[in-house]
Amino acid sequence: MKVLKTIFTVTLAMLATLPTMGQDLLANQAPIDRKMKAVDSVALIRLIQNEQMESPAADLYQDWENQYAHRATTMPDTFRIDLRDFCMPTSSRVLTSNFGARWGRQHKGLDIKVYIGDTIRAAFSGKVRVVRYEPGGYGNFVVIRHYNGLETIYGHMSKNLVKPNQDVRAGEAIGLGGNTGRSTGSHLHFETRLCGVALNPALMFDFRNQDVVGDYYTFRKNSYTKESAQATRLRGVNGSAPASADVLDLPGTSKPQVAAVSSTHLHKVQKGETLYSIARKRHTTVDAICKLNRIGKNTRLKLGQILKYN
Repeated sequence: MKVLKTIFTVTLAMLATLPTMGQDLLANQAPIDRKMKAVDSVALIRLIQNEQMESPAADLYQDWENQYAHRATTMPDTFRIDLRDFCMPTSSRVLTSNFGARWGRQHKGLDIKVYIGDTIRAAFSGKVRVVRYEPGGYGNFVVIRHYNGLETIYGHMSKNLVKPNQDVRAGEAIGLGGNTGRSTGSHLHFETRLCGVALNPALMFDFRNQDVVGDYYTFRKNSYTKESAQATRLRGVNGSAPASADVLDLPGTSKPQVAAVSSTHLHKVQKGETLYSIARKRHTTVDAICKLNRIGKNTRLKLGQILKYN
């Protein structure tokens, strides 16, 4: 009987000490939890700082506002744009209007045929800067500032699906195709801008092939206009040059820089094409193509090769 009483007494004493032991464990764990939270916060801050350091847009733009679609600021002489994180804004391959001079004014983007209700997607990852309706211009439109330094504008949509200051990923739906604003038919007006200055999207996007032209595009102020005219010939409406010269509207200049339209045209070699088939297609001769490109009649053509022709 005495043994049972002893066991009972010891058990009660052990049970009484359990809450204290639990409190001691919690007290000992608390500093560890605080340290872990501090480590997590530091890691998060470093991650954000690294992303900002890797984002060219952080150096190009000094302000962030949600009112104006574009305001031209000083452009760098050269700037490399990363095109790898991309998604075509629409699956349509049909272009209806080129970048450049049109109807006595400058058309600052490409028009792509879409139907009302078609999904329009963000071309690159970034942050939505402007979501507005402009009855005499873009209609329903969205402006996104991307981490690669570009800003893209999507106009004439029937509905905007995002809000200002919203983070979006490449390929995320941002609106629906439409015919709002100053528009004569359902289409997407697509602009690519650098420091608020419109660049020819054909320099970077190939809508017919649903791809970008390369991993990177390097903007060079002194050669931009010539490159833009060539891009329009290769990837514009019907692969032809604009009706008149292309321009680059730079801030602080009284007259836009104008690219002369060359009399020499360019052809991009497609699968199965030969010098003879290209000559027939372009209404010229094999001898003329060979002379312009300094090649022989038996030269083996490469897919995607650019050839000059008159």
